Amino acid sequence: MKVSVITATFNRAATIVRTISSIKKQTYSDIQVVLIDGASQDDTVSLVTDLLSEDDVLLSEPDNGIYDALNKGIDLASGEIIAFLHSDDLYFNDDAISEITKYFLDDRVDIVYGDVCFFSGENTSKVVRMYESDVLSERNLAWGKMPAHPAMFIRSRVYKEIGGFKTNYRIAGDYEFLCRLVKRTDFRAIYYPTTLVRMQMGGVSTSGIRNTIVLNKEVYQALRSNGIYTNIFMLLSKYPSKIKQFLKR
Repeated sequence: MKVSVITATFNRAATIVRTISSIKKQTYSDIQVVLIDGASQDDTVSLVTDLLSEDDVLLSEPDNGIYDALNKGIDLASGEIIAFLHSDDLYFNDDAISEITKYFLDDRVDIVYGDVCFFSGENTSKVVRMYESDVLSERNLAWGKMPAHPAMFIRSRVYKEIGGFKTNYRIAGDYEFLCRLVKRTDFRAIYYPTTLVRMQMGGVSTSGIRNTIVLNKEVYQALRSNGIYTNIFMLLSKYPSKIKQFLKR
């Protein structure tokens, strides 16, 4: 099975080599890199050109935001399994994808997901926060709990059946996608309780109170538009446990 790893980037010369190198170091042999660049004005594209192989995809052109870029990646990917790795992040170890693909030997499995950890600054080995993915269910989504998106691997047939990301969302397009996904009881998901991805703090969903407000507004919209009941108190209830977890580090 080919695994397509989609990375959307814009002006990430400082980190993109680290991210693409992390994919290239994976021990799994059949991986396609799909790099969607939003017409970067720095050296992002030139830095990674020599890292890509013949089967990889590089597209650099203006886009309408992160979810528009990810949709382009889905359309261009040729893998049976699709994953996303942000342009600041990297896989936790070199065997991450090899471990995940074992679950897809069962053709009935559509989604496999694991956990992520967060680092700050340039020290990718120093973990400052852990994120354990909750079970993918309507109930957990209603309470603001979702699997970590970069640690999710999904068969391409799922996107063909329910579509890609809605581009009117700025931060929570992946959340809205999962709201549509859980409505399909015929898709089988498996939780693999292992850290798969190292994520850098400071991404759009973790950078400041203003983005937190936008995120929760969009999550609320995503749930209600897909017929999943929630309220603002349910969504905010997850933050005390997050703070407690952070203070333990």
